[in-house]
Amino acid sequence: MFLVRWFKFSLIFTSNFTCFFIHSLSLPWDLRRTLPRLAEQIYDNGAGAVPIVFLASVFVGLTTAVQTGYQLLGIVPNYFLGIGVGRMLLIELGPVFAAFIVASRSASAMAAEIGTMRISEQVDALKVMGIDPYRFLCLPRILATTISLPILVVLMEVVSSLTALLVSDRLGVSRDTFLYGLIHFVKIRDFWGGLVKAILFGLLIGTSGCYFGFQVEAGAGDVGRATTKAVVLAAVLILIFDFVLAVLIFSR
Repeated sequence: MFLVRWFKFSLIFTSNFTCFFIHSLSLPWDLRRTLPRLAEQIYDNGAGAVPIVFLASVFVGLTTAVQTGYQLLGIVPNYFLGIGVGRMLLIELGPVFAAFIVASRSASAMAAEIGTMRISEQVDALKVMGIDPYRFLCLPRILATTISLPILVVLMEVVSSLTALLVSDRLGVSRDTFLYGLIHFVKIRDFWGGLVKAILFGLLIGTSGCYFGFQVEAGAGDVGRATTKAVVLAAVLILIFDFVLAVLIFSR
């Protein structure tokens, strides 16, 4: 009985979430109104995340280099350190870590902002003025995370790789050897595959934050629950589609 109820709930939720996503992106785009808000959201959700992404990148690079060296050095040639670090960052760690950071910042903020507008009747005021709230509130936010996340992923990959390069000497691998493995054995598909992940993750993060913001009915407690649900759903969807894209892109 529990499984049947859970299946029905999942089916209904997936249908509602998908319809919300399609509706938010399929509206006629009014560039005159959308572009200024899009620029504002890119600054908030993209540029605003640069410091924490940069800091996280340093420690991701350090940890990846140390753990890869621990597992591989002495078993395989030293240039495998560059291969392991490069591929892990491009394929998995860069897109997923950056997506989690953006989800924790942006999905929660979007849900809180839109939820507060819901309970303060600002969304209803937009409708009275003839402004579609989905186009005005959701479209710029979803596009902003979709545009910003690939850029943040590239930043994380570059900073992490440079950090790993700088500590490779400490692990007994010369920097020339590290660069040899990084440049000659990391494929272009590894790079663009990570960017495809980042674009999809950005869509999911923005949609999750906006969706739960519009589900708020009343009260600060409802806003708090919406922000929590937005981050949790974004994280779960990132993990699910990370696997799906890994199978589609990297399993051949």
